[in-house]
Amino acid sequence: MPNEIILDIQNVTKQFPGVIALKDVSIKINRGEIHGICGENGAGKSTLMMILKGVHPWGSYEGKINYDDEELKLENRSIRQASDAGIAIVYQELTLVPNMTVGENVFLGREPKDHIGINWNKLYADTQKILDKYNLDIDANALVKNLGVGKMQMTEIAKALSEDAKILILDEPTSALTDAEIDRLMEILENLKSHGVTCIYITHKLPELFRITDSITVLRDGKVITTQPTSDLNEGMLIKHMVGREMKERFPKGKRKPGEEILSVEDLHAVDPNETSKEIVKGVDLNLREGEILGIAGLMGSGRTELVSTLFGEYGKITHGKVILEGQEISVSSANDAMKKGISLVPEDRKRYGLVLIQSVQKNISLANLDQFSTWYQIDFNAELNASDTFAQKLAIKAPNLSVLCQTLSGGNQQKVVIAKWLMSNPKILIMDDPTRGIDVGAKYEIYKLMNQLAEEGIAIIMISSELEEVIGMSDRIMVMSEGRSMGTLDKDKINQEKIMQLATGLA
Repeated sequence: MPNEIILDIQNVTKQFPGVIALKDVSIKINRGEIHGICGENGAGKSTLMMILKGVHPWGSYEGKINYDDEELKLENRSIRQASDAGIAIVYQELTLVPNMTVGENVFLGREPKDHIGINWNKLYADTQKILDKYNLDIDANALVKNLGVGKMQMTEIAKALSEDAKILILDEPTSALTDAEIDRLMEILENLKSHGVTCIYITHKLPELFRITDSITVLRDGKVITTQPTSDLNEGMLIKHMVGREMKERFPKGKRKPGEEILSVEDLHAVDPNETSKEIVKGVDLNLREGEILGIAGLMGSGRTELVSTLFGEYGKITHGKVILEGQEISVSSANDAMKKGISLVPEDRKRYGLVLIQSVQKNISLANLDQFSTWYQIDFNAELNASDTFAQKLAIKAPNLSVLCQTLSGGNQQKVVIAKWLMSNPKILIMDDPTRGIDVGAKYEIYKLMNQLAEEGIAIIMISSELEEVIGMSDRIMVMSEGRSMGTLDKDKINQEKIMQLATGLA
C-alpha cells in the first residue's frame, strides 16, 4: 500500500544531565522507503537511533513511538528485543569478527542447532540464501579478514537481514568505501527497497541523500527542522536547514600568499616495513611552499595515506629518493623525530590514531607535547592547562570545560582537538589526511577557515581529501597520485575534476 506508515515517532524528548538531546521530535517514515536523516554533529541523530535500537529504553524519554501499528516499548538496553522486532542497524564502525567466516558472522549468537550441536550445513545454506536473495556478491564461506571494506559492509547488511529486518538503519555507510563500492551499495539499497525493507540513511554526504533517498528529515539542536520529499529540496536548501543560515560559499576564500619552498620530495620509493617485498610508494615528486595548501588527490588505494605516513616517519621504509626540508636532506625515523623537525600529521582516522577517547580534552591536546611542561621528571599542570586552554580557544572547541572526556564531543569538535594537539607542537608543515571525514557541513566550514588562517600565518599545509570538490575548493595546487606514484601537479588555474580523474586513473 503506498505511503503506509511503518514508523511514527511522536513528540519524543530525551534529556541527559544538563543537555536536551531531542526536543519534541516527530517523524513519520513510510514502509519501503529510503528516508534520509541529516544534521550537524550534535543535532540528535545518534540519540534518536539509540532509542530505536533500545540503547535508550522505553521510559527514559518522553513521547511515543508507534512501529507497525503498535507502540514500541524496548526494555533496558534490549538491543536483542529491537532485532527480534525487525529493527537493525549497520554502524559506521563495522562490528564483525575478522577470523570468522561470513556465515559465522551472520548467525553469530543465533547459530542453527541440531541434536549434536551447531548445524553448519544449515548455517551456510541459510547465509547463502540471504546473500543470493539480495544480490550480495559474497561467498558465505569466505573469511571476513580477507574481504574488502565494501564486502564487509555487505556482510553487516546480510547479518541484519538474517533477523528479518523490516527497518534497516545505516549510519554513515560510505565513509570508508571506494566510488565503485558506493555504487554497489546504492544498488543493494534499491534492491532492499524493492523487497519492502525500509531504510533510514544517515550521512553527512549531501549528494548521496539526493541520489538514494525518497524523503529527508533535517535535525538541528535536537529539533526537527523539516521533513520533505527529496525532490522538493536542493543542496543549498538542505545546508540552510542544517546550519540555520544560508552559506553562500562552501569553501571560504583565504588571503594566503605562498612563499619560499620549504619541502621537496624527489623520486621517493618506500616499502611496507612488515613486508619489504611490497612497495607502497613507487616514485613520488612534490614540492611545498610556506603558507600554501597543497592538495593530494587520488582514488582509494592510490598511496596517499602511505605517502604522508612515510613522510611522518610512521609507516613506510624509504628505499630510494630524497626528502629535503628547508634546503637540507633529512631522514625521519619516527613521529617524535618528525615533530622535532617541524612536521605534524592529523591522521585519517581520528578515533583510532588521533585521540584517547576516554581521556579529557586537556590531556588529548597536551599528549604529544608533554616535554613542554616537564621539569625534573614532573609535569607543570598549570602550564599544561593554560597551554591547552589557549589552543582550545584558538580553535573554538565547544566543550563545557577541558576536563570532559573526548568521547562526549561531536565529531567536528573531536577533530579540532586533534588539530589543536598538533598545532601545540608548533609545526612548520601540517599534514591533514581527510580532515573533514565524518563531520557535518557547518563543522567543515570552520575547519576550512582554520586552514586558511594557519596558511596565512605561514604554516605549509598538505591536505589529502577523498572529496574532489573539497580538494579543488581548498588547494592552491593539487598533486595527483595513482598506484603509489605522483602523476602530475596542477596549478590553481588549471584544476578541474576531469583533469584530476584523468591523472588519477592513469589516462593522462
